[in-house]
Amino acid sequence: MSEVSKQLLQGTTKQNPMPAALMLEDGTYFAGTRCGATGEVYGEICFNTSLEGYLEVLTDPSYAGQIVTMTYPQIGNYGVSLDDVQSASPALSGLVVRDMCAHPSNWRSGLSLPEFLKMKGIVALEGIDTRALVRHVRDNGAMRAVLSTEDVSPESLLAKVRASAQLVGENHVQRVSCDEPRAVGPADLPEGHKFAVTESEPGRYKVVAYDCGAKESILQNLVRCGCDLTVVPWDTPAEEVLAMNPDGVFLSNGPGDPEAVDGTYTQVEKLLGQVPIFGICLGHQMISKASGADIEKLKYGHRGGNHPVMNLRTGRVEITAQNHGFGLVWPTLGNLIPNLSGGFKNHQPDLRFWARAKVAPVVDNPRFGRIQLTHVNLNDGTPEGIAFLDIPAFSVQYHPEASPGPTDAHYLFTAFTRLMDGREDYLDIDIAKDRLAGWNFSSEAKGVQNA
Repeated sequence: MSEVSKQLLQGTTKQNPMPAALMLEDGTYFAGTRCGATGEVYGEICFNTSLEGYLEVLTDPSYAGQIVTMTYPQIGNYGVSLDDVQSASPALSGLVVRDMCAHPSNWRSGLSLPEFLKMKGIVALEGIDTRALVRHVRDNGAMRAVLSTEDVSPESLLAKVRASAQLVGENHVQRVSCDEPRAVGPADLPEGHKFAVTESEPGRYKVVAYDCGAKESILQNLVRCGCDLTVVPWDTPAEEVLAMNPDGVFLSNGPGDPEAVDGTYTQVEKLLGQVPIFGICLGHQMISKASGADIEKLKYGHRGGNHPVMNLRTGRVEITAQNHGFGLVWPTLGNLIPNLSGGFKNHQPDLRFWARAKVAPVVDNPRFGRIQLTHVNLNDGTPEGIAFLDIPAFSVQYHPEASPGPTDAHYLFTAFTRLMDGREDYLDIDIAKDRLAGWNFSSEAKGVQNA
């Protein structure tokens, strides 16, 4: 950095910048400055397209083993409210941003994002062209990376990153799951959220939740819709879960390669057909694995709060929050049943075909009977949700709790309670009405609509 640049920075919040660097395994190098803790970290480079919700992204256990790039240019402008964290200890490897705001403006903010990063030991880099980085990942796919404030030598960093571990095959779930069962109830809901959300419904359903890296807001949404939760470790035996006599079982989100999480999906195989089950994200992949399906690694994954998904049963489009790098290969669940699939006999490589045909196709699964494709990603035609027609179970690939993201998919929590009630139409919900459920502004919004 030139002396003129240093002098200009003295009058800003970017005083005394310390060098930092990012190196990808293909030799792509970015030099910037430190904006968090010091150190050197390794992980898979990925990007998130959300315009807000950086704190929820940072504290989402599903990012274990990854270096996250935020595509929105300025991060940290509304600071940090600890009521919004999704886990006590962030699991991501590092953070990359274009510009970090050190002086936030927000009535809920308790500290700045740089302060939070240093407090939690999160290595972070700013001052690079994140547009160029994201385009490179989109074109070339996810890959290993090293982020360092200690070593900025391109030659040294390239040798280090090429010697680092791959994400594929790693079981990151075991390090972010809880160690012992714990109860989650109304008393655990954040006080700081009461200005925005209504009181939780009385507990009507006894639910066991597998913690594969669960976001706290997802558990809180289950509580708000009337679930008494017992959260259990990722590899809890199915026999122990059934012994609790639950009304339903929830399978949470989580990080990494689902193939490596056999401690969960082997138990799910025993639970399917025994109790109503709802899975999201990694939980969706666990249900898919338990049904004998193949899982593929996506080129660069889905991460952000703006992914359009069509519910094939209702024809409604949801704008969803997503965070995953792997996905279900829909045809491997079984052969199509033509008379339940609009007369079509063959699988389609791009599942947007079914959105255009206005058909929710059904396959014959050798293990669990008929399974319906319920949701499709409208960006790339990948599967986003399935429902079992012969047993009480369904799952989606995205995050329905709006932390961060829109509330379009909130209805899935309502659908879970309807599934536990034994309703066959549990997924057929008007999302335009349900998206307002549980919010203090819902009555005001309805008043505006009726005006």
